[in-house]
Amino acid sequence: MTLLRQLLIFTFLALLSTSILAQNTTTPPCPLDFTALRNLAPRSNKPTTDTSQACQYIKQGLRFVEARYLQNTGNFLPPLNSSQSCWLSYQKLLDEVYPNFDIRSSCGFQTSWISQGCMNITTRTQFESLIPSPTLSDVVANCNQSLENNSPCAACTTSLSKLQASYLTGPSVGNVSDCQGYPSIYAAAFVNMYGPTDKGTVKCLFFLDIISKSGSKKRKKKVLILVLSIVCGVGLLMGIGGCWLLRRRHEVLKRRRDSKIDRVEAGTGSGLDSISESTTLVKFTFEEIKKATRNFNRDFIIGRGGYGNVYRGELADGSEVALKRFKNCSAAGDASFAHEVEVIASVRHVNLVALRGYCIATTPFEGHQRIIVCDLMKNGSLYDHLFGSMMEKLSWPSRQKIALGTARGLAYLHYGAQPGIIHRDIKASNILLDERFEPKVADFGLAKFTPEGMTHLSTRVAGTMGFVAPEYVLYGQLTDRSDVYSFGVVLLELLSGKKALVMDHDNQPSLLTDWAWSLVKKGRSLDVIEGDMPELGEQDVLEKYVLIAVLCSHPQLYARPTMDQVVKMLETEISVPTIPERPIPLVAERGDIEKSIRSIGSDQLSSPAGYHPYTFESDHASHNNQEGSSSDTR
Repeated sequence: MTLLRQLLIFTFLALLSTSILAQNTTTPPCPLDFTALRNLAPRSNKPTTDTSQACQYIKQGLRFVEARYLQNTGNFLPPLNSSQSCWLSYQKLLDEVYPNFDIRSSCGFQTSWISQGCMNITTRTQFESLIPSPTLSDVVANCNQSLENNSPCAACTTSLSKLQASYLTGPSVGNVSDCQGYPSIYAAAFVNMYGPTDKGTVKCLFFLDIISKSGSKKRKKKVLILVLSIVCGVGLLMGIGGCWLLRRRHEVLKRRRDSKIDRVEAGTGSGLDSISESTTLVKFTFEEIKKATRNFNRDFIIGRGGYGNVYRGELADGSEVALKRFKNCSAAGDASFAHEVEVIASVRHVNLVALRGYCIATTPFEGHQRIIVCDLMKNGSLYDHLFGSMMEKLSWPSRQKIALGTARGLAYLHYGAQPGIIHRDIKASNILLDERFEPKVADFGLAKFTPEGMTHLSTRVAGTMGFVAPEYVLYGQLTDRSDVYSFGVVLLELLSGKKALVMDHDNQPSLLTDWAWSLVKKGRSLDVIEGDMPELGEQDVLEKYVLIAVLCSHPQLYARPTMDQVVKMLETEISVPTIPERPIPLVAERGDIEKSIRSIGSDQLSSPAGYHPYTFESDHASHNNQEGSSSDTR
């Protein structure tokens, strides 16, 4: 009896220990979501049975999944005890693409590698603590935009490569989530505004393409056959009666178009049709525009200009928009309008206003209409905050953010857009502010189809008096440095709270650039800064911004930096280069200005000798020093 009892106790303990061991060895579920990979394929070709290509696709797909995981949790990698279940989850999904292909044995991946990465970095906080702020700012400037086109993608991947080469040089465990992949994972998760699943982000950072259309090819064929069968059946049943109804409907629609929203002539309309096919622009009807603006109610006007009025509106889906209605239009200019709208729609950057749609129509009462629709910026324009209805003064952090964001947007227009775009009408009212006071440059590309003579206090060229560069005003010489001049004026307005062009007691125009120059020349740069500015910044930073503004608004063309140089000076510790003397007043004979421009070498700022700490040359020695500098450069 005693023996039997001992045997029972032993059997019970054995079963209990086996149960406990099984519980302890149970693999926790994988927190990674691999389902989105069903819509992705390698960028160049669909997956094949080639082992090297398959392993590369597996690695890039895993990095895409980890970017989504990082975005949701702040962690780069899943827990180590979930490694086995993660590989099994990935393997199960991969069997749909590569049947009988074992990931780990075929690619040489070890189980733990999926949870082990670069330099023991597992969280977003650890990653950001290793990267200096200027480097992260450079990544944001280059990667926080649509990456679908080659130029933005190249700028982004270049900045990520520099980050990896400079700061992620430690050991990696395995080659799955190594140091080379971390920058792309981070940029997709937190830097790019469109996120990891965006078509451009997937294509640029993970070399994958969204294949939902090609993946459903067979299904589309079946649907197409079904639809054709139904159409044929209906056509046979309807017979002559159906033909009569279609003809009547066509006549009714034709009369309606003629009376309400006549399209433009076929020759110009085709250009606009191609826009709808090649972009995500919405082609609004004139009736939709009238409904959104309550029939262009005067109370809905939020801006006026030489081109026409800007209205706020609400679309059928409830979204708020801004609608720019051009005046004095004719159908003859629609081809140019079509081209410019297409250019504007193709340009995407966090500091540029995005175009949502357009409308073009001819009505018997309103005449020919051209309207563009953009997102509504609820904080208005920079002009509203400096000189308009917004009475509370902007703090220095807000002004610094606006200055840098505006510079980044213009630099992208000049060097990131293909082809490059010269704005031609940069001013405070064309810098809009979103709910976070992020600046958005507006009206880029519009100057080309703004009619002559419709600009404000107008010159014979597009632009606004006080902001237009001297060489453009006097003899139409337009370059990207013309935009730099206008940016310098806006920056002076932002710093001083004063308008670009004011009238003195004798009713004579006085330029803000001349006033700021006179103070800087006397060594009183900080006197340019607006008094009682909230949260005033450090004096050396404030002085640097003043010097940059004065340099940008220099009357001599080649004395100004480029916009990418301006961005680097604003966001890094690069010194402001020597500011050349202004040997002539702004109001001078054309011959004097031409002579002055020739006296400064075109490579003064681009050469290494051109960039050294800010100094001023005396009036007497200015010309001799310039000649000596030119010879040194050569």
